Amino acid sequence: MQEKTAWKEMGTRPSLAESHASVPVNTGRFLRRLVSFLGPGYMVAVGYMDPGNWATSLAAGSAFGYTLLSVILISNVMAILLQALSLRLGVASGRDLAQACREAFPRPVALVLWLFAEAAIIATDLAEVIGTAIGLNLLFGIPLEIGVVLTALDVFLILWLQSRGFRLLEAVVIALMAVIFACFAIEMAYADPVWGEVLSGFIPRREIATTPGMLYLAMGILGATVMPHNLYLHSSIIQTRRIGPTRAEKLDAIRMGTIDSTVALMFALFINASILILAAAAFHTTGRTEVAEIQEAHKLLGPILGTSLAATLFAVALLASGLNSTVTATLTGQIVMEGFIHFRMKPWARRLITRSIAIVPALIAAVLYGESGTARLLVLSQVVLSMQLPFAMVPLVMFTADAQKMNGLPAPRWLTIAAWIITVIVVGLNLKLILDVASGAELLH
Repeated sequence: MQEKTAWKEMGTRPSLAESHASVPVNTGRFLRRLVSFLGPGYMVAVGYMDPGNWATSLAAGSAFGYTLLSVILISNVMAILLQALSLRLGVASGRDLAQACREAFPRPVALVLWLFAEAAIIATDLAEVIGTAIGLNLLFGIPLEIGVVLTALDVFLILWLQSRGFRLLEAVVIALMAVIFACFAIEMAYADPVWGEVLSGFIPRREIATTPGMLYLAMGILGATVMPHNLYLHSSIIQTRRIGPTRAEKLDAIRMGTIDSTVALMFALFINASILILAAAAFHTTGRTEVAEIQEAHKLLGPILGTSLAATLFAVALLASGLNSTVTATLTGQIVMEGFIHFRMKPWARRLITRSIAIVPALIAAVLYGESGTARLLVLSQVVLSMQLPFAMVPLVMFTADAQKMNGLPAPRWLTIAAWIITVIVVGLNLKLILDVASGAELLH
């Protein structure tokens, strides 16, 4: 007699089949087990500090000082909770979020969700194209237009890394993240912000929701921090671990994975907050409240902070950020396409298609509008991501609350309630933003 299941398909092909269960899990002491799970959280955290974050945080810091630090903090807490749900789905159900949506919903609904997921990946890739191109321009003087085209070549780097094993891919991501962290730690020492004002910036203020310009940037920060494609990614790459079939082994994997992602996201919080603090300390306090372009920030940092090293570190961190985030966008593209429509495409072909779609608007903006065009496109891409969030969040919360779908390992009730509250807040802020746009409110100066 066939075993009953909450899912339509019993024999779902593993997510990222070539890497599925390829990383052995250590047994024994806590630290040995934890080391086995270090990696996926950092790959997810990369998406929380990609070039899109730079544009929104720079604009927010220069325009409103430290006020929007509270949005970064709240967004990071939301991210930690949602990523915990995402990895739980992958471990407990054996499915990533894309596969779960395909199996749980009627085909037309699944196809719509797939299109939204693809839009989110393209918006993410757009930010990476622009960020990497700007990094190449700042460090090596390569014109923006040529830099945008050169970003298509990163496909070969990704393919080489994937062919060498998933652990090497994780190691490269963590190394690049360490470079970004070190750069901003040094930048903070040079910026020397007023720490009392910094701490007060982490306290939420009502004016954020009532001021259209602040809300627009707050939604950009939210979209840049809690990224929809990361919910698909984490539920898949946690399955690269060779997790045992017993309830105890799965619970341990959920605990270890949650520790991994929580610690990694705290690094992301430091980097995102550092960008905003740097912009507030260097620009807002000196009356330069309209610095939104990454290139302009780079140009001004040296003279304001009194050292050319500050500008160089800024550019190095930006390039590392662009290269890092391109790895996770490639993986997510494979996961989403395979999971939603069961269509497998060669990774290089999939990557080139997504990158080509992102390159076109970036190239147009670079040619026609230069620095100002790329800055506005970066912020807009993050707002688009924010508006895609509910279409990934709602299914994720639904699935992880279902004990049958989660094979007896549903999310704790408090976590489900918190996730629903987060979802309602995101939807509400999105609706408010749409009304502001419709009424013609001035969103960016």
